[in-house]
Parts: sequence; structure tokens; C-alpha cells
Amino acid sequence: MKKNHNFRELFIWKDSMSLVKKIYLLTNKLPKDDRFGLVSQINRSYIYIPSNIAEGSGRTTEKEFSRFLVIAMSSSYELETQLILASDLFEIDATNEINDLKNIQNKIGAFKKTLITE
Repeated sequence: MKKNHNFRELFIWKDSMSLVKKIYLLTNKLPKDDRFGLVSQINRSYIYIPSNIAEGSGRTTEKEFSRFLVIAMSSSYELETQLILASDLFEIDATNEINDLKNIQNKIGAFKKTLITE
């Protein structure tokens, strides 16, 4: 039986929403001529993390929710790679954002372990 999860009350969702805002501001510092390259990829990745947490919370089983947490985690790894690339290519400091992202990854992993997934 699925426990009811309101995504708005989940710390993993709240933290990832906060990170979305930080990364949005960071990507605005990147070159305008890269809007359809790396910046576009970063924008898609960071949106997928809280979006998949929210979508998964509305599913009917813990197993389904767990699957969406896996997708959110995968998007976070993609985002981490893109932030490292942006730091290297454009010499921006994304250290705080990467640290926040690693914290979210840890929280998603810990939360996923609490779900009952027959």
C-alpha cells in the first residue's frame, strides 16, 4: 500500500526547487551564444529533478514513486556533469551548486530507501 506523499512537503523537492533558482541565475552568467548548447542542456536537467519527484509522488505505488526518484537521480548526475563542464569551459564557479546537488542526491537516495517497494 502506498503512503500518501505531498511533494510540496518533501525536503528533496523543496531543496531541488531552491537549486533550480540558483542554477537559473548561474546559467544567466554563461555566454549568450551558448543558449542552445550546454545552457539548454543544463536548463532541462535541473527542471527534471523536482518535476520527477512531484510526478512520482502522485503515482499509486511506492514502487512507481521509487522509479521516478531514480529518474530524478539520473537527471541530477547529468546536471552535475554539465555544471562541471560549464565550470571548466566558461570559468564560472559552480562549487556551491555542485555541493547543493550532491546533498540532494544523498537525500534522494536516503528517501528512496524508506519506500516500501515489494
